[in-house]
Amino acid sequence: MKKKIAGLMVTALMTVLMAGAALTGCGKSAGKQAILVVSFGTSYNDSRDKTIGAIENAIAKAYPDYEVRRAFTSQIIIDKLKERDGLEIDNVTEALDRAVADGVKTLVVQPTHLMDGYEYTDLKDELDKYNDKFDKIVIGAPLLTTDDDFEAVIKAITEKTASYDDGKTAIAFMGHGTEADSNAVYGKLQQMITADGYDNYYIGTVEATPSIDDVVAALNGKGTYEKVVLEPLMVVAGDHANNDMAGDEDDSWKSILEAEGYEVECLIEGLGQIEGVQALYVAHTGAAIESLK
Repeated sequence: MKKKIAGLMVTALMTVLMAGAALTGCGKSAGKQAILVVSFGTSYNDSRDKTIGAIENAIAKAYPDYEVRRAFTSQIIIDKLKERDGLEIDNVTEALDRAVADGVKTLVVQPTHLMDGYEYTDLKDELDKYNDKFDKIVIGAPLLTTDDDFEAVIKAITEKTASYDDGKTAIAFMGHGTEADSNAVYGKLQQMITADGYDNYYIGTVEATPSIDDVVAALNGKGTYEKVVLEPLMVVAGDHANNDMAGDEDDSWKSILEAEGYEVECLIEGLGQIEGVQALYVAHTGAAIESLK
């Protein structure tokens, strides 16, 4: 399976590297077919450019016949960016209305969500209201959908952090977590990453299970670790990564693990910065495009 995944990812990456189109802003003249990349959003400008922007650019380069547009689902972030930076970003309804007004006939919507949770369901419900507004409209799959997706993400995150995997260091990824049934993806990812032989990798969440308490129990139970490397299991490295994971407050993951006696290093880098993750979103967008034919 790993060889198959590696081949798919290489193909997707070659497509990204060989094509030459750049991300088109919504202020430019719209074509008849467009890809709307929908993200939760972040107010951390550097992380946004390196993650969401990188995914959008990868998709634009892979599918130059489509205009790539952006929408955020968090109105709080949209309002903050407008007030603080003068940056105007559409919410989903505004982006869909703009596409209709611009005469887009084929619309591919690719979310940067990790899973099929509440936000993904809300997005699908919103798109259903526009079925009669376009000749063709389709939504792409979230990052972690099939077993092949899980294996591709495991490959991407373990290769990126391989230099830390020395037997005395634990590599712990912090996800968001959700009350939805889709929260099970975190447990599944842990099971698969362990089954693949990566015994020093741990998955936890901020707002669900497995929790930081579960991660600490697993690390202490191993009894061989001196250091823990923390990294967000989120597309962007935003508020959760900078505060809940790497902050100096007593309840941050960093502080909790330091109190347990571990040396802690925090990598403030979102999944969207990893080329293998970008390639997977490109592949999901391509599958959505193919479904229209």
